[in-house]
Amino acid sequence: MMNNNKIIRNSLTILLVIIFAVLIILLDNDIIGDNYVRRIMNLSAIYAIVSVSMNLVNGFTGLFSLGQAGFMAIGAFTVAVFTVPIDFREAIFYIVPQNPIIAGIELPFFVALILGGILAALAGILIGMPVLRLKSDYLAIATLGFSEIIRIIFTNTKTITNGALGINRIPNIPTMWVTFGVAIVSISFIVLLINSSYGRAFKAIREDDVAAEAMGINLFKHKVISFAIGAFFAGIGGGLLASLLGTVDPKQFYFTMTYNFLLIIVLGGMGSISGTVIASFVVTAGLELLRFFDDSLILFGVTIPIFRPGFRMVIFSILLMILVLFFRKGIMGQKELSWNMIENWFKPKKHNNLHKKNKTDEGGTL
Repeated sequence: MMNNNKIIRNSLTILLVIIFAVLIILLDNDIIGDNYVRRIMNLSAIYAIVSVSMNLVNGFTGLFSLGQAGFMAIGAFTVAVFTVPIDFREAIFYIVPQNPIIAGIELPFFVALILGGILAALAGILIGMPVLRLKSDYLAIATLGFSEIIRIIFTNTKTITNGALGINRIPNIPTMWVTFGVAIVSISFIVLLINSSYGRAFKAIREDDVAAEAMGINLFKHKVISFAIGAFFAGIGGGLLASLLGTVDPKQFYFTMTYNFLLIIVLGGMGSISGTVIASFVVTAGLELLRFFDDSLILFGVTIPIFRPGFRMVIFSILLMILVLFFRKGIMGQKELSWNMIENWFKPKKHNNLHKKNKTDEGGTL
């Protein structure tokens, strides 16, 4: 019986992978959807990378960090600076010429993407070493401040980032497989990390850092590692975002951007990878599906006054409030989506109650 269940689950997993691959192929070749749909799907995958990286720090290690926008900016500008064709740079840096040291350097996309992640991780280490000794709100304020410092630095380094004008003509992502492939690899790495000894140390720090230290866990070392890895993948997400949009400027990385990712991990579940991925697609697609609330509505020749720009966010906020009231720990809590969980959803309640009653009869109490 168990072997049959295992075969069925493996078959269903393979079927889902095939459906996913076919869907990407159809979208990529304009057979279904359009540029708008592909853009939303790509953006959802990018948000999933950044949100999972933030959940690693906030949900699994228990650090209240709000610096993701700054790390994304580092990855985005690294990709922008090094992938824009050299022939276009003079036209982009028309006010202040680009620094001659980097003006002649053009890197392949994936090399620039990894470099952006590494630079973001180094920034994470430099920022983390002084601030990770703080806790709770103090840590959040410190990381938020450093995120703004990074944005302001990029606004004023005109010979590198072109200042407030930003950089355009960034080569676009040629296929959805790039975005989703990087997302799958990134999230898989974080899943493996969480299931390793380092991941267990992160969770121990989250539950009780005093007890974790008593068990021999080096708190500072593991916090810095978690923070640096989170920054690395935030930089990767920023690099993908730059390539998706084709242009970057410092105004895109205000601290309010971090709140979007905080919303996603709270909605999906602090400490749940699958919940965060689901919430990334739900939030990103949901905001677009509700966009018609921003347009004026005319019924029988009468204009409905409440339908106006910004009303979409009111509706979205109300829906989020309702969802949080019923799912206080998010969609998944600290659980992960699995075939066992899906099977339990479809099991009759009577069977579950009878199973509990039998356990009670055998063991006295639950």
